[in-house]
Amino acid sequence: MMLTKETVENFGQWLADIPEHGGVVLIDKDKDWTSFDAVAKLRGITRIKKIGHAGTLDPLATGLLIICLGKLTKSIQSFQDQTKVYRAVIKLGATTRTDDAEAEEEPIGDYSHLSREDIETAVQSFTGAIMQVPPMFSAIKKDGVPLYKMARKGKEIEREPRSVFIESIDISDFSLPYLTLDVTCSKGTYIRSLARDIGERLGCGGYLADLRRTAIGMYNVDNALRIGDIPQTPRRTAE
Repeated sequence: MMLTKETVENFGQWLADIPEHGGVVLIDKDKDWTSFDAVAKLRGITRIKKIGHAGTLDPLATGLLIICLGKLTKSIQSFQDQTKVYRAVIKLGATTRTDDAEAEEEPIGDYSHLSREDIETAVQSFTGAIMQVPPMFSAIKKDGVPLYKMARKGKEIEREPRSVFIESIDISDFSLPYLTLDVTCSKGTYIRSLARDIGERLGCGGYLADLRRTAIGMYNVDNALRIGDIPQTPRRTAE
């Protein structure tokens, strides 16, 4: 059974089934939590040691995180391989070292002359199969060292472009300097890189001001639980 808003009343049975069958839970991750924070909190609630998530969300991002427990940790890859849907807010006219709102912004260029048609053309140029350079602040490793550790020391390492597929990008709100996009994409797509690249294409700079993952394959954040929605009653340790 998958633990969701619709099934949370059966939490006790879901937990009891994990030792034999494993379990999956849909979590709506809070802002400022790492994906590991959510996993650690759920481990504390369930007392299940074997647990992992199917696709990292940055601390500043919110939204759908699929967490697998017990035998169903073997299913993590199958969830990771599914199409992702995000709602992304891009701020034009500035950049940051992290390509998101974690770092101080640096004004780059004027955006006031850009029309919706100009921006629509730029945005749609990123649909389909594209090559994308990952952010420097990412968990990708170079010589065994995560890039973000080098970035925090002020180092900039050349990154190889990676092939990703963006199925669609729709502008859901146009209120310059902010641009809200609904993005459907393949695994491995960095929305921070997309924000940066759209800003570069427009000649004014841009960074990811806010991000929410709304779906993974057929699973939607509307049916996901906040950690606080999960019963906190101490239970017998399950293995």
